[in-house]
Amino acid sequence: MSYPIPAQLAEAEIVIKKSRFIAYAQHIVSRETGMQWLEEIKQQYPDARHHCWAYQLGNPGCATNAGMGDDGEPSGTAGKPILNVLQHKGVGDVMIIVVRYFGGIKLGAGGLTRAYGQAAQAVMEVLPTEQQVPMTGLQVYCDFALEQSIRHWLTQAEGELQEVTYSKKVSLQVALPDDRLDEFCEQLRAHQCEYELPDKIQ
Repeated sequence: MSYPIPAQLAEAEIVIKKSRFIAYAQHIVSRETGMQWLEEIKQQYPDARHHCWAYQLGNPGCATNAGMGDDGEPSGTAGKPILNVLQHKGVGDVMIIVVRYFGGIKLGAGGLTRAYGQAAQAVMEVLPTEQQVPMTGLQVYCDFALEQSIRHWLTQAEGELQEVTYSKKVSLQVALPDDRLDEFCEQLRAHQCEYELPDKIQ
């Protein structure tokens, strides 16, 4: 099941009552990569008052994992509205970080909730997306004479060649879209190529 994921980093900024809200959105593959990116943003904006965030992983229709953080804002006024925007956008494997510079005027809980929601909305509106395609990894072993044919079948199946090693036989590490895997393996069997299915790539 494919779904949209961020194609690249997006940025948007809004100003509400002199407070600056700088929102970023990008693709993440795990909570760990998200937390690493959060640290980078904190280093980029060390003097900002708050660095609030939310993410959701997996198919947006049934996200496998989600998280959020208020970073010192009143509970529920930052991470929750950001996550709420994510849950209505139909994009998976995505994280939003909103950096806030306090402008001297308090916004109140309702004002903060609206501001963080608007910042998240603004960055999602400019976020380019692409279809995520579930891929399966495959290790193929063949004679030298068949290497070019395998590369050709791989291209036809919209697969990726990740690594080639040469010894007595050619060993190719490849990845294929799940829905093209069977036809590729049939061609391998027809030409007596050995293969292993080690894991799901994503």
